[in-house]
Amino acid sequence: MPPTAAPLPTDDAAHPALSRSLVLLMALACGVVVANIYYAQPLVGLIGPAVGLSPETASLVVTLTQVGYGAGLVLLVPLGDLLENRRLVVVTLCSTVAALLVAAVAPTASLFLAAAFLIGVTSVAVQMLVPLAAHMAPEASRGQVVGNVMSGLLLGILLARPVSSLIADSLGWRAVFALSAAAMVGFAVLLWRVLPQRRPKSQSSYGALLGSLGRLLARTPVLQRRTVYQTMMFASFSLYWTSVPLLLAGAPFHLSQRGIALFALSGAAGALVAPIAGRIADRGWTRPATGFALAMAALSFFVARAGEGSIALLVLAGLLLDMGVQMNMVLGQRAIYSLGAETRSRMNAIYMAIFFLGGAAGSALAGYAFAVGGWEPVTWIGFAFPAAGLLFYLTEFRGRPAA
Repeated sequence: MPPTAAPLPTDDAAHPALSRSLVLLMALACGVVVANIYYAQPLVGLIGPAVGLSPETASLVVTLTQVGYGAGLVLLVPLGDLLENRRLVVVTLCSTVAALLVAAVAPTASLFLAAAFLIGVTSVAVQMLVPLAAHMAPEASRGQVVGNVMSGLLLGILLARPVSSLIADSLGWRAVFALSAAAMVGFAVLLWRVLPQRRPKSQSSYGALLGSLGRLLARTPVLQRRTVYQTMMFASFSLYWTSVPLLLAGAPFHLSQRGIALFALSGAAGALVAPIAGRIADRGWTRPATGFALAMAALSFFVARAGEGSIALLVLAGLLLDMGVQMNMVLGQRAIYSLGAETRSRMNAIYMAIFFLGGAAGSALAGYAFAVGGWEPVTWIGFAFPAAGLLFYLTEFRGRPAA
């Protein structure tokens, strides 16, 4: 195993030896950690009865994980601007291990739900790693590095559901959390050994750090704009991937849990666009690429509407949507990471926390819209989110600088 990397003492210095292997490790770590938020989604029907949750309250398994992640984004991620980054990441991952192990053995609903909340809180370690990668990258290739790391994170999001379904089908749902805990231990050790130290310059208190979040959002137009774009995009993403399993489980498809898991794998190819988006941003093409990403996501729902009876068209719709969402996410991160090293973690926290709320809204609307009107209202609502983002995007051309 390689020795511990040399310290990276300041906010402004780029790491002199940001190797491909280190970028790959950070990408893999992001994917494996972020998957913890999504493992339980296809397993609610198995977890609920096992721990004593009623069908009416079983969705709390997913809801509390998401709420925990949102809380972690606000309460923990800003610490990247205050505390030494490597230690912060590893300590957070160790906390994730504890939460996963509790979930794996929890005999009661209350204990499992508490563990689910803490899994969400501590899985924000990924949002400590991505800004750290941006700190380590030279300005000229920062978008490319962020895109490469984000490709791992996005693969984790897309693969978590099918992977957890397949593991649960073979070994039971508790094995999903136990195996993830083992993976977290491995990555915590690796990251401690190879990540450089980074000590932020900030000497402010934790309270002052949190108090600055609102001011940063109010005073940073680029952050505001990129957050609106990605909130609309992630709402449509969550809506599609929450509702399409409901469609596939019924007529005319009647797919099993395993079949739905295999369908979800098709969307993973969309993660390949993240490194491309980073290179596009490095070349200064963020504005046109943003419009393209928003339009692609809007178009995907017309394809999805036409694909109500066609798995091939539903796969195409999911791929177009994933590509658009992921391209826009990387473009947004590249833009806000360029605003200053001293506020990078806090801006990332704001960006992620707000658009994550958009994702939660999309998921909530999905089930209701499908239950009330079936697939058609789902696709119209899904189209409305990126369409609204596209209308807002057009205001960039009224003499405003590109975001």
